[in-house]
Order: sequence, then C-alpha cells, then structure tokens
Amino acid sequence: MSEASVRAFFAEAAPDVTIIDQGISTATVNDAAAALGVEPARIAKTLSLRVDGKVVLVCARGDARLSNGKAKAALGAKPRMLGAHEVEELTGHPVGGVCPFGLAAPLPVYCDISLRAFDTVFPAAGSRTASVELTPERLAALTGAQWVDICTVADNAE
Repeated sequence: MSEASVRAFFAEAAPDVTIIDQGISTATVNDAAAALGVEPARIAKTLSLRVDGKVVLVCARGDARLSNGKAKAALGAKPRMLGAHEVEELTGHPVGGVCPFGLAAPLPVYCDISLRAFDTVFPAAGSRTASVELTPERLAALTGAQWVDICTVADNAE
C-alpha cells in the first residue's frame, strides 16, 4: 500500500495530479510546510478517528484543532484518535503519510471547512516524504468527502 497505492489511485482517478516526493520528511505539519515552502496552515492533515465504533478520516488545515463539541454535533458522537498501529492497518498508510487516497479499505472521508480558506492545499500522499497539491474542492471530490465544520482555528491564523 502506501505511496504505491496512492500513485495507482491518481493514475486512475486523476492522472493530471503529480505526486511531489521531497526526499525529506513531510511527516508533521511543520516538516511538510518547510519542505514544500508553504505556511503550515496549507498542509491538509488527515486525522484518523473512531466515532461511535466507526472509523472515519477528517482532512483539515494544518493549524486547525479538532473540536470535540463540533465533531460530536456533526458526526453524532465524540471522536477518538486511533493509535498508530491501527491507523496503518486500516488506511494502509504510515502515520506521517496518512491521506484519504489509495486506502487499504474504503473509509468515510470528511473535509473540514477550514480548508476552504486556501486556493490549494497539500495533503500527504501515502508516505512520510510525499504530498500532492490540490484545491480543497478537488480533494473532496476525489475522495467523496462530505464537508463538515468540526475544527477550530486560532484567531490570528488566516
């Protein structure tokens, strides 16, 4: 799985999308932002959550924080972060490379409205060194994501 499954996903679903492999760590929001030369907020992090027994993925801007209250209201229950082993087992991607593309098994994907603040964002691409650049709308369309408002962003962030 991992980057190979993401490459296969894009080859079929969006052959115009280029995987950017920096050759250095993009495993954290700050690492990815530094490697790509963009502000941390433009990194589209993928959170792996268990909500009422169901695993879901949430894509949000890099500087956003999950709001338990908003998430419970939107998703029906309080979310819990998955452990690293469970994340890799369920998504097929290592922590630091988790993305909603080329998954080991289909999972519901949600995009937080915080992503809409940017023309393009940079989600991971299945490895700790690879990313892609997409518009938030294309990210949602390619993954069949539902838009939700479940994150908060600091007042001084854009």
